[in-house]
Amino acid sequence: MPPMKPVDGRDLDLNLLRVFVTVAESGGVTPAAARLYLTQPAVSAALKRLTDAVGAPLFARQGRGLVLTARGQRLLDAARPHLDALVRAALSPPAFDPRTSDRVVRLGLSDASEAWLLPALARDLTESAPEMKLIVVPVQFRTVGEALASQRVDLAVTVADDLPAGTRRATLFVGGFVCLYDPRGGSLPRPLTREAYFAREHVLVSYNGDLRGVVEDVLGEARRARVSVPSFTSVPALIDGSTRVATVPAMVARMARRDRPHLRAVPLPFDLGESPMELLWRGALDDDEAMTFVRERVTRAARLAQA
Repeated sequence: MPPMKPVDGRDLDLNLLRVFVTVAESGGVTPAAARLYLTQPAVSAALKRLTDAVGAPLFARQGRGLVLTARGQRLLDAARPHLDALVRAALSPPAFDPRTSDRVVRLGLSDASEAWLLPALARDLTESAPEMKLIVVPVQFRTVGEALASQRVDLAVTVADDLPAGTRRATLFVGGFVCLYDPRGGSLPRPLTREAYFAREHVLVSYNGDLRGVVEDVLGEARRARVSVPSFTSVPALIDGSTRVATVPAMVARMARRDRPHLRAVPLPFDLGESPMELLWRGALDDDEAMTFVRERVTRAARLAQA
């Protein structure tokens, strides 16, 4: 028997195999064309392409019909189960089961979200989806759009402005800023005045690595910055036991006071506005059951954090 002709991927595709299986089951080109809603010449051309790619006859004429050659029978036996499996997979995708899913989820988180979301979400997933893996990627309002567009993250939790087309967004909660301080380092007047606020040394968060934070950006007035850090994570420790104060999101202050109940948070003497903390995801994942499940768990964690 001559050696099999090497198959070029451009010469063989699933459509040719689908035509071949239908002809084999129908016993001829004419009934196969009717089943496939194709013309007879189109079916004949597909069979010729497949025969050329395989390098051996697949059918022999018998009366008015066609019968499989030995090579054709082997191809049918090998191809039909795979085609059937592909059709089943396309029409009836396996249901998502959180108890057995080993899906890897890439979650973009702003530093302000880590404290209130990540521990609760990790505990929840450990119980409800024990095999699921979570990769956390740092994002913030300037970088989240690119992270979603490049598929570095599947979903994200942060404050966001302009986002790529097709991005979905859902508000988890709306919050403003407060002044966080340690009263052991010196009390603040109630209500806090602008004079007292600007008289204190500050720990500020700058994503640019400079001495500008949200107050400088909104008010155009500089604080007496003692330390500038790139995230809110270290702010409570830098405030603890010192005379320094910090302007942080209300949720960050709430989480900080759970670990350090001696810290205090008071309203600012000016309005920095409120921003929605949002859950963001790529629209292409709308019908992804695993992603829907994780979004529901994130929403639940946000609701519990606000309670």
